[in-house]
Amino acid sequence: MKKIIVPLFSVCLLFMAFQCEDNNTITMEEEKESLNVSKKIIEDLANTSICNETTTCKFIAFGSKPCGGPWSYLTYSTSIDTDRLEGLVNEFNEKQADFNQKWNIASDCSFVTPPLSIECKNNTCIPVY
Repeated sequence: MKKIIVPLFSVCLLFMAFQCEDNNTITMEEEKESLNVSKKIIEDLANTSICNETTTCKFIAFGSKPCGGPWSYLTYSTSIDTDRLEGLVNEFNEKQADFNQKWNIASDCSFVTPPLSIECKNNTCIPVY
């Protein structure tokens, strides 16, 4: 039995010593590009919304600053799938917060003020500050 254990143990150690590292780690640039793609999808969806007498204009905090709070506020109307948009924005905000922490991103710590109201002009939701 001992004759089998020693060679088996040696083979296991050999495999452990020469195992390949997992190359599935994502670089900062790749992660940033993924965030940019998500951001564009969200902005494009919000930009398809129109406002009129039967829709309501809304806004949502968009992005995650390293110091906390959003980078901006995204305006949209209820003419689109608002649940989908809000879900995408929440997911994006979480991913950007994780990115900031993972890569030690810094920014100004200024507070971005939400719109005081939103007006519908020419079928577009316009934030009023």
